[in-house]
Amino acid sequence: MTKIRITKQFSFETGHALYGYDGKCKNVHGHSYKLSVTVIGTPISDRNNVKFGMVIDFSDLKKIVKEEIVDQFDHATVFNETTPHIELANELKNRGHHVILVDYQPTSENMVIDFAEKIQNRLPTTIQLFSLKLQETETSFAEWFASDNLLN
Repeated sequence: MTKIRITKQFSFETGHALYGYDGKCKNVHGHSYKLSVTVIGTPISDRNNVKFGMVIDFSDLKKIVKEEIVDQFDHATVFNETTPHIELANELKNRGHHVILVDYQPTSENMVIDFAEKIQNRLPTTIQLFSLKLQETETSFAEWFASDNLLN
C-alpha cells in the first residue's frame, strides 16, 4: 500500500516570555506563529466510504488541530509555571487575560513537542503524525519529526 503525506497549515497569535533567558525574549512579547502539520497514511480504498481516496479529510485534521492547539493558544500568553512568572501570570488572569501555564520553558522547541503529543493523542489509529513545523518568525522555526522520536 502506498503511503501519502498530507499537510495542513495553521496560524495563531501567542505571547510568551522566557524566564532566565539572557536576551530580549526574557520580556513578554508575542509572535504570529505558523504551524504546519503533516500526517502520513494510506488513502482509503473502500469505494463505499465517503472519504474514499483520502488519507484523512483535511476538515477532520483541521478540527483536531484547531481544538488542541489553535483555540487554546491563539491570543493567549504562555508562561512556565515553575518560575516566578507565575506571579505575573496570576495577575494577568485576575485581570481577565487568557494565560496558559506550562511545565516547560515556552520556547518553540518545547511548544512543538507539546503540540506533537496533543495531536498524536487525537489522530485515528490508521494515521500517524509525520512532522510538525512551528514557525515563530519569518526566518526561525522548530521542527519535530516522528522518525527522530522513535523509542528504541
